Amino acid sequence: MTGPLLRVDDLHVEIPDRDGDRRRTVHALDGVSLDLAPGEALGLVGESGCGKTMTALSILGLLPGGGRITGGSLTFAGTDLASAPEPVLRGVRGNSIGMVFQDPLTSLNPTMTIGAQVAEPLLLHKGVAKAEAWRRAEEMLRLVGLPKPGERLRSYPHQLSGGMRQRVAIAMALICEPRLLIADEPTTALDVTTQAQILELIDELRARLGMAMILVTHDLGVIARRVDRVAVMYAGRTVERAGVRTLFAAPRHRYTQALFAALPERAADASQPLATIPGLPPSSSPARPAGCRFAPRCGFASERCEAEEPPLTAAEHEGHAFACFHPVPPGIDPVAQVVPAAPAPAPVRTDETLLRVTGLTKDYPLRGGPFARRGGAVVSAVAGVSLSVRRGETFGIVGESGCGKSTLGRLVVGMEPPTAGSVRFGGRDIATLDRRARKAHRREVQLMFQDSYAAMDPRMRVAEILREPLVIQGIGDRAGQRARIARLLDDVGLPRGAVDRHPHEFSGGQRQRLGLARALALSPSLVVADEPVSALDVSVQAQILNLMRDLQRETGVAYLFISHDLAVVRYLADRVGVMYLGKLVESGPAATVFAAPLHPYTCGLLDTADQADPDDGPTAAPLGGETPSAADPPSGCRFRTRCPRARDICAREEPMPAEPAAPGHQVACHFPLGPTLR
Repeated sequence: MTGPLLRVDDLHVEIPDRDGDRRRTVHALDGVSLDLAPGEALGLVGESGCGKTMTALSILGLLPGGGRITGGSLTFAGTDLASAPEPVLRGVRGNSIGMVFQDPLTSLNPTMTIGAQVAEPLLLHKGVAKAEAWRRAEEMLRLVGLPKPGERLRSYPHQLSGGMRQRVAIAMALICEPRLLIADEPTTALDVTTQAQILELIDELRARLGMAMILVTHDLGVIARRVDRVAVMYAGRTVERAGVRTLFAAPRHRYTQALFAALPERAADASQPLATIPGLPPSSSPARPAGCRFAPRCGFASERCEAEEPPLTAAEHEGHAFACFHPVPPGIDPVAQVVPAAPAPAPVRTDETLLRVTGLTKDYPLRGGPFARRGGAVVSAVAGVSLSVRRGETFGIVGESGCGKSTLGRLVVGMEPPTAGSVRFGGRDIATLDRRARKAHRREVQLMFQDSYAAMDPRMRVAEILREPLVIQGIGDRAGQRARIARLLDDVGLPRGAVDRHPHEFSGGQRQRLGLARALALSPSLVVADEPVSALDVSVQAQILNLMRDLQRETGVAYLFISHDLAVVRYLADRVGVMYLGKLVESGPAATVFAAPLHPYTCGLLDTADQADPDDGPTAAPLGGETPSAADPPSGCRFRTRCPRARDICAREEPMPAEPAAPGHQVACHFPLGPTLR
């Protein structure tokens, strides 16, 4: 065919307000324009609520809550989908256009087997026999790299890991060999190796099937590596479009410039606060604001910006368009133009050990599955971990999903008793604390949960959620508690009016902010932060990381910071520990571990991570092999089944932590890497 496969021109979408009154609508999309050639990959980036997902849902005719397209055109393969009747749209969804939704667990039907769900599009669109559909479903599951696809056909979604569920969602989207794949945050909350595997899989299948792709994400590192062109969205509008290399080298819109400046890897050094975008993105409202939507947050805005909406105009480079009256001048480092805050004083740190973990082990008894037939079978979640955290420092924990990071965090807080080993806080073993001492201990140690939504009572308003720990600990009267809640909301960048809302009324990023406010309510000495910024945009992430640094400097709070985002840990942590299958395989000063890793697993993690630079060399191949089951870990070194340096001794003897390179830098490996071997 000639011309674009998909063309979106000045698309406008309205959504009725939550009371269902169509006389009051919000403008979810207000002039989105983009196009996509056959086989091309287009990235959609921007903060939460900017319209990325709404654009994807508009293409498929899946607008929520009675939403409707009120203007513009949306043409796919010569068919105007904006005005197409429902039968036409049903013939397109899952057939010509496949979609991978953001959360595979909620997008998969919990009552249907994996095989039935993957085969369903073939039965609906291709009219094949059931046996043939199931055969092709197994073939597609094998193609997307799902282990033992024949057995997984009879499994249910809850029986699979997050990475496996994502592969099933991809298989469903591709089973009919669509011409366009829409992937909405396909790797959010996945560790770097699983993310790399999923993205490599999508790239391979795109090349094999000749598909075009729209990739919706807030991860600029993923965008840099995986797409041909990028469209930047803000407040329901397209504000900049360009080829990926052109955009990363020379962004013109001030909003795009601010997004790049907020990246942790763009910080000059760890003592430098991250550049942030002041204020909050505009909320959808019935009234169309005058002028540039970004003007209230832009340091270069003029009176013209406030009164007149800038059109999307072309730059000197072919295909580079932006909507800005005061663009970044060409030929100038765009990040250097953003003036960051002055370097903050270093947090007050002492040699006092606040937390000491020694030989910590946690085993869970198996009650089902093939390994449960063995007497005393257990899942080895944490196996002999030892570490210490000093007052006022940040200790980062990284590793793949299932390595035991979150379990370690729950053990440190005291939510679960250890099978062996000890957790000493302030010199006292928390397992020996009586009821009164344990209550006081919980005031000193707080946990930020990975899933902030599941951690909040959906029936409680924000005021009740934030007030609850103050009431339990008997802190302040009602007026003092209200003042404390107001300060907490200010600190995490939420409006004070949020006190009257319920958790479901917030976006994922806003709920993460509430989780941070809840953890900080009691002014603890240690916060165990379990993936606190995994669901946040880069701009909001920068605000939260700066906030955590500021609070650490002011109060001396220590953080046990659990994350799969290596760039964030590199920026924030003083020391870092790398976990694999329950073991701490490497630890040391963060700068040393990231610059000169000694364990092959650490090296593999760093080489696999996507960087926000299209020209920074090719991404290394993902770590090979499947992670062994924690119910049946390998003998000796647990990483040996995936390690390119493994020898016979690795199967016979477990390596003990040692300091082969520098004081404080420990590695548990029989054959550690040298600085020149990486």
